[in-house]
Amino acid sequence: MLLLSGDKEKGELRGGEEGESKKVRGGKYMDAGCRSGPSDQFPSLPHPKADLRCKMAELNLGKGLTAGKVASNVQKKLTRAQEKVLQKLGKADETKDAAFEEWVINFNKQYAEGSKLQRDLRAYLEAVRAMHESSKNLQACLGDMYEAEWYGKNEVDSILEDCDVLWTDYHQKLVDHALISMDTYLGQFPDIKARIAKRDRKLVDYDSARHNYAATHKTKKKDGGIKITKPSTLLERATPGWAQGILSAHNLAQTSLSKSQAEEELERAQKVFEEINLDLQEELPSLWNSRVGFYVSTFQSLAGFEEKFHKEISRVRPHHKPSVWIGLSVDTGVD
Repeated sequence: MLLLSGDKEKGELRGGEEGESKKVRGGKYMDAGCRSGPSDQFPSLPHPKADLRCKMAELNLGKGLTAGKVASNVQKKLTRAQEKVLQKLGKADETKDAAFEEWVINFNKQYAEGSKLQRDLRAYLEAVRAMHESSKNLQACLGDMYEAEWYGKNEVDSILEDCDVLWTDYHQKLVDHALISMDTYLGQFPDIKARIAKRDRKLVDYDSARHNYAATHKTKKKDGGIKITKPSTLLERATPGWAQGILSAHNLAQTSLSKSQAEEELERAQKVFEEINLDLQEELPSLWNSRVGFYVSTFQSLAGFEEKFHKEISRVRPHHKPSVWIGLSVDTGVD
């Protein structure tokens, strides 16, 4: 009995240990997920891999976007913001191009005028469509009232069909030759606008790199050369006197390396800026000068299609109308 009782106690002990082990395994430390609840008896410890996955999920990185790129973009934004603040406060000079700024003003004006013309053209096409529908309903009413035994019933039906075809053709020509051309013309503006904004960002980067290079260059000139100065840092204080020259040479090498990096960054920023700047200097004047020809072509097309439509629809009705209404007055006794 004692042996059985001891075995029972051991079994209960083992069962308790397994229960506690299950609690530990169920905790956050052993779980691969990042949302597991904490154990009742043990504090939840974040698993390193699970914690890393949670942080990556919080970043919500898109396809092809790495944490390094995100950090680089954030650093660029911070550098640009700092440069703009310094420029506004007058602490740093800003590169200006009056001619380019004038082209940007013209671009914005041209874009606004084109967008307004596009809206008005769409409203005009909507009015043509509404007029077509009203004319069709009105003439359909006439066709319904014109009784089958009256003279010229077939000619009345022909008038209705011809008018409907002319209205449809007129609307379609306006869409094909005016609206689509307008959409194509305005389609080039968003891309150029985005490139102008990119050019502005690259200009800020160029100014920042230029100021960084100037500051580094100025620091080197102030240093002059290899000098054993009074130790000012903890490292220099801890360095023996015989090694002070080596430490100063090392500091100078670091300064030269910083200057080299600043020079490379300046050349790279200048190259990127000049490439996009030269492209826009060629495109913006060309786009501005093209507006006159486009406006003339658009309004000539509108006027030509409208004139042709009214001429053709005026020929349809007089051609049929006398015979139809004269026959109607004879048949009905209307004088």
